[in-house]
Formats: sequence, C-alpha cells, structure tokens
Amino acid sequence: MTVCAIEPAETEDDDDPPSHADCVITADGAYAARLTRAPGGDPACWFPERWTLDGPEPYAVPLPGNQPEEPGTRVQPLADGRVLIHRRFQGRHVFSLLYPTGPGTGELPLGAVECPDGGALRLLPPAPCGGRAYALAAGRGRTALWLVAGGAFGPEQVAEIDGRCTGGVWLDRTGRMLALDRRADGRTKSIVVDLARGGEVSPLLQIAPDSDDRVLLAAPDSGLLLVSSDAASPGVARLGWGVLGSALPVRFPETLRLPDFRVTPFAIQPGQVLSPESCAVALRVDGPHGGWVGVWRPEDRRLHRLAAPDGWLAGAGLWTEDGVLRLPYATAAEPCGVALLTPPAQEPAHQSPPAAAFTPTPKLSALPASPAPSSCFTPAEPVVPRPVPLQQAPLDRLVTN
Repeated sequence: MTVCAIEPAETEDDDDPPSHADCVITADGAYAARLTRAPGGDPACWFPERWTLDGPEPYAVPLPGNQPEEPGTRVQPLADGRVLIHRRFQGRHVFSLLYPTGPGTGELPLGAVECPDGGALRLLPPAPCGGRAYALAAGRGRTALWLVAGGAFGPEQVAEIDGRCTGGVWLDRTGRMLALDRRADGRTKSIVVDLARGGEVSPLLQIAPDSDDRVLLAAPDSGLLLVSSDAASPGVARLGWGVLGSALPVRFPETLRLPDFRVTPFAIQPGQVLSPESCAVALRVDGPHGGWVGVWRPEDRRLHRLAAPDGWLAGAGLWTEDGVLRLPYATAAEPCGVALLTPPAQEPAHQSPPAAAFTPTPKLSALPASPAPSSCFTPAEPVVPRPVPLQQAPLDRLVTN
C-alpha cells in the first residue's frame, strides 16, 4: 500500500520507483514481511522476518538463510504464509519462496529474470488474491510486467507495455485490473492493464493534455481513488480524489496541501460499499521536524493529526472495516507490535470547512469485480465492463465546494 509522495520537488525524477515501506502487508492483512537485523548484532547482517497479524496477538518468525541478505533485498508475504524474496545476483533478479521449517528456513527457488541493459525490476504491491506476485521492469521505451510467483513454471512475462511505467495500484479484488503510470511524450498518464485479456491497455486518468496524472491508491469496495496531478496547479503535483465509475469531478482539497511536508497516502478504509466519501484515508506526513500520521475523509474534509507509535514501520498499515487503523511497530522492548488508532468521527457536512477543487469532466473506470457507485460507464462487451478514461477538461474551471 505504499505510493509516490505528493507535493514533490520540481526536480523529482519521474522514473524513480515509489518509496517502499519498512514492511509489506498482504492485501487481507493476515501477514507482513520485512528485512531486519538482530538486536545488538552485526549491522550488516540482514535477514527476512514474517509477522502473523490475524491471531490474538501479532508474532514474528525469523527466516534467516545460509548467509546474510543485502540491504537492497526485497520481501513480500503471500496469503499462505510463505514469503517471496527478491535478490540481485550478477545482474539477474532471483526469486525464491521462504517458509519456516522447525528451527530452520526452507527455501523454494522460483527462477530468475534478466533485464536488458541491467535495468531495474521492482515488486508491485501484493496482489488482492494473495497467491500471486508481480514485478515491473521498465526498459527503453517499453515496460515488461512479470508474474514472479504463483505461475506454473517460474517467472513469466505476462504483458509488455509501450512507454516507461511506474506506480502500481490494484483496482479490483481479483487481481485482474492493474493501474500503472505511463511516461510517454514527456507526460505521465495512468493506464489500466487487464491481465485477463493478455495485458490489454486502456487509459484511466487523463485530466488535461499537459498535466502529469497518477493513481496512488484505490478502494475496490467503495470506488474511492487517490490521485496526484498538477492540472489544478501547473508544475506542482497535488493530492486529489475521485470515484471509479462516477460522473463527479476529481477534487483537490486545500486541506491536503501542506507546504514543506511530504504527504504519502498509504491505506484506505475497506468495506464502505457505495460510500466513497465516508472512507477514512491514512497518510504519512513527513516534515523538517519529524513525521506523523494523518487521517482524512472526503466527507468531513478535515485532516486529523495522530501520533505514530514509537518504532512505527513507517508507511505500513491497514484499516479495519469499522475504522480502526492498525500500524505495525518494532522496538527493543516489543519487537513485534501493532498499534490500534481510532481517529475522531467524521463531522456533519454542514460543519466542514470549504475545500477547493479543480473540476474536470471525468469518466472513471468501472471494473468487473467492483460495482460502480454510479451508472456512468460504457461497457464494451455485455459481460465485462471496460475501463473508461477520465478525459480532458478545461483548466479554468476551479470551484469551491
């Protein structure tokens, strides 16, 4: 659930991957995994660790291999409790599954991916189905999407996309529809990759011809989208929100515009079917004097400031359906803990302060596994509704709601 930051500096490199959290949580919240070091041990000795989060109390299981891991190694938990590990070795990207075996660690090699010209390959956020894992390899003018775990014969390329793609947000609960941010012709626009149709690509977020538009988070139950765009403020990316399948405008609340802070949304409250405006959104806010957790809902339009627990694995967390924010943390006294934060209840709409919003003429996609909050979509086939892009809009329509 980790995404690109908002309000980036003007010199931000669009090809940089999103900031990664200190731990990664499965889509169902049952497991987490991270790379860590033994307390008081050699600072160069890294090893994977799996956390179990769906029991009465969280607990960690170390998964050390035969030798320490490199600091750049990535791990990702699967829904069955195994942990995918991504290592680099002699220019190749090597994948294995780790699992506890009594006192030791079992390892199932999956295979390797070799990127042309030594290109970068990074894991995408955990797939909603929990049994597969994907990675993105951006090359010169094209991007390859790889299934690196859950396939029949090891890593396999499942799609090749024109342009250089970053980001990665799952739009449904089956792991079929994937939103990516594609850089082409000097601009970034979000697209949808349909994995059930051989990687077929459709436009998703295109606010204006000369704007950079990205999808940051999505909530399949409610259709709420968190986006980043400089359409409302040319040259400055702002955090906005819209709804999949809705004719409502994409809005850019002034509440979420924090000068001198780096704002990263990392979790949206699930289960709010057809109620996108009531969804709570958790944001990591980093400033010159430290960081904190922000909670915001479109309905009350206020940003609540909450103190993160000591040792928070920054950028990691998830919501329960009833609105409790769960944040994993690790300290010397408690090496595996989860803090439960309950933000203030939303305020009635008539008490909310005004929120400025740039108003395009949107058409956001309706997805097969998620009923749209409204009927504004155009299915291309009788059975499977196809994504419809947020189309171009005049830049002079700025309204206050």
